[in-house]
Amino acid sequence: MTVMAVGKQSTSDFQLHRLGMLMEPEPGNPQEVEGVLNPAAARGPDGNLYIFPRLVARGNYSRIGIARVQFNKAGDPSGVERLGIALEPEADYEKRANGGGGCEDPRVTFVEPLHCYVMTYTAFSSHGPRIAAATSKDLFHWQRLGLVPFAPYQGIDLRNVDDKDACLFPTAIPNPSGEPELAMLHRPLFPGTRPEETAYAPASRDLNIGRESIWISYRPVSLEAFQPSLEIQFSHHRLATPVSPWERLKIGCGTPPILTRHGWLIVYHGVREILEPTKESANNDAHELCYSAGVMVLSKEHPQVIRYRSAKPVLTPTLPEECHGTVAHVVFPTGIDRRDDLGLPDRLDVYYGMADNRIGVARLDVPDTLPPGGVADSPEAKA
Repeated sequence: MTVMAVGKQSTSDFQLHRLGMLMEPEPGNPQEVEGVLNPAAARGPDGNLYIFPRLVARGNYSRIGIARVQFNKAGDPSGVERLGIALEPEADYEKRANGGGGCEDPRVTFVEPLHCYVMTYTAFSSHGPRIAAATSKDLFHWQRLGLVPFAPYQGIDLRNVDDKDACLFPTAIPNPSGEPELAMLHRPLFPGTRPEETAYAPASRDLNIGRESIWISYRPVSLEAFQPSLEIQFSHHRLATPVSPWERLKIGCGTPPILTRHGWLIVYHGVREILEPTKESANNDAHELCYSAGVMVLSKEHPQVIRYRSAKPVLTPTLPEECHGTVAHVVFPTGIDRRDDLGLPDRLDVYYGMADNRIGVARLDVPDTLPPGGVADSPEAKA
């Protein structure tokens, strides 16, 4: 795997180095003919690192695979060993009437109070994308829990609202009242808030801060938290909304939260228009979009408080594999691995989708101190 690095930064910046492309569609494999992308990542009970890529067959039929990551002598990810399928569309909420279906874009977290791994993923049925969950003790055998139940929001039944980009904290998190609960980050897709729609809005448009945001939602700690219940459902609070030019159209959660010296770190994605005309945009009237990645650090004690947020992206599409593919100009972070195996807890390997077709990996170094000038939402904007 070819190593590609960005310029050296000081220890007060988040240092990120591309390590290269890790995985691409296997020639002749019909399960991967339309792409291999957006993987979850988790260390198994055996200490090995496993990724769970979205495998896309013809007709956008998506399964979630499992592969063991291979490392070179320097300890860098260098390839994968394909091990099969973790989940494929079987439940009604994963199937479409035309025979299609989708188990897409997973995130995997070992949730300590539940003593098991929990996979959150996008279930794509005829009703649209929804958040579903499954559990495992060993990463190889998964049991579906169903669609995640969300409480209504401002009178809106969230069972009828598209939702994506969900991931869980690994420990119980203080809710706004200070009680420890399960906490989930996710991004509801209310009508009118998709980047293809907001691209046509003026740059000075007013944001609906409740509807164009990453949310943090809470529910009491138990596996029953994922079972439908009218009495107990995930309740919601706005976490972050678009504030910087590189994320003007949309933000969404990326990697599951990792606890660092500065607090809970996530690598998230933001979307903007490409203002410079490209060959592709010159041939149609569509607004071309660019997906980049940034860093957000949440308070350990009060995770609704943002301690740091990237004013500029830490990773933006520049490589041919990131600029050309199923969807052009996309880096989409979904998996993260803290390199405790090397005795380097400040080294984080970030696994990301490249143009919705391949998987890349980059290294993010946690700085000694938080960089100055990180952009955060204003306190008065809190919902």
